[in-house]
Amino acid sequence: MSGARTVRLDREIKNFETKSPWGIKCMPEKEDIYDVLIVHMQGPKGSPYEKGTFKLSITIPKRYPFEPPLVKFETPVYHPNIDKEGRICMDMLKMPPKGAWLPTITLETLLVSLQTLLANPNPHDPLMMDIASEYKFDIERFKQNAKEYTEKYASGVQV
Repeated sequence: MSGARTVRLDREIKNFETKSPWGIKCMPEKEDIYDVLIVHMQGPKGSPYEKGTFKLSITIPKRYPFEPPLVKFETPVYHPNIDKEGRICMDMLKMPPKGAWLPTITLETLLVSLQTLLANPNPHDPLMMDIASEYKFDIERFKQNAKEYTEKYASGVQV
C-alpha cells in the first residue's frame, strides 16, 4: 500500500512542478519525503485575499488516498471556515458519511477547491461563528477585515 501511496504522491508533486494551477506551489517539506508538504497559495483574484500569499501545511496519512490529508493554514486567515489554529472546515477534507473525501481527489483538486473556498466562504458551516455572522449580516465589514488581516499576515512574496 505505501508503494502505491509513494507512486501517486510522486506523480502529484511532479504535476505541481510542471503545470501548477494558478497561484499554487506545493512541495515536500523534506526532499522526496511525502509525509508533510508545504504549500504557498495566492489569494483568489477579486477577493479580499487577492494581495496575500498564504502558507499551508499538508500532512499525508499513511492510508492516503483512502484517507484525506490533514491541511492547515500556517498563515493566519480571517475567514468563517478557518479557525485561529489554521484548521479548515470543508467537506472535501472529511471522510464520508459526513464528508465528501474520495480517493480520486488529487492534491491539485483539493488545493484549487481550498482557494475557491477562500473567495466563497460557507457561512452555514462555520468554525468561526462571529466571522460567519459578520459575513452574513455585514459583508462590507467582513471584506474590510479580511483585507486588513491579509495585509497584516499574508503580504509576503507572490507565488
